[in-house]
Amino acid sequence: MQHHDSTVVSADSVAPDEIAHFSDLAARWWDPAGPMRPLHAMNDLRTGWAMRHLPAPVAEDGTRRTLLDIGCGAGLASEAFARAGFDVTGLDASQAAITAGRLHLRHHPLPQSAGPLAYRCGSAEELVAHHARFDAISALEVIEHVTDPAAFLCMLGSLLKPGGAMVVSTMNRTWRSMARAKIGAEYVLRLLPVGTHDWKKFITPAELGQYAARAGLRVTDVAGMVPGLGGWRESRDMAVNYIAALVRD
Repeated sequence: MQHHDSTVVSADSVAPDEIAHFSDLAARWWDPAGPMRPLHAMNDLRTGWAMRHLPAPVAEDGTRRTLLDIGCGAGLASEAFARAGFDVTGLDASQAAITAGRLHLRHHPLPQSAGPLAYRCGSAEELVAHHARFDAISALEVIEHVTDPAAFLCMLGSLLKPGGAMVVSTMNRTWRSMARAKIGAEYVLRLLPVGTHDWKKFITPAELGQYAARAGLRVTDVAGMVPGLGGWRESRDMAVNYIAALVRD
């Protein structure tokens, strides 16, 4: 993907081999004991941390704020954000994942107090072309799967309203992440299907900060995420998984 500024998008950020891989998993996405069980385990921590760093779901005038959940898969985080009150657009390039999300929503309707949730199959480039803007964006475990993370973050920055906030979670490129998240999770413990991650595409917090600055965004907080016997928890240890909040001033 060619480098571009935040307003001109000339190529597709979606890597076709990544999409095919996740399409195969979509049918079992909502199974807490299935291939996505690590995401199920992390979901409360990720979405809870995100909502402490994003604008309030409902503005003072009573209108719901808009949230783009990019790379939403079958909607684990999208549903949580809608339950909190956001007006959510769940976007994913995998039609199988979007179909799984829509089916889950049909069979497990959200409470009346929830905000609207609409799933869309497509890419961020299409939203940019339509001049879409959101109050909040979540990009959870997606930036390490795109072809050009710097350009991807620029594109997300262009979709964020001034004063808006974004939360990005990803994996650090360290020897510990190679041992635990790649070799351990995929080959030893079989927590994830082999091929889920490419360690070379993991992103250090420093690199994420550089990409953010280039995109006109400011990092306001970063936290590590670590598993434990009582579930995933926030930590100062960012050697493997971490989550960051960014704002457009």
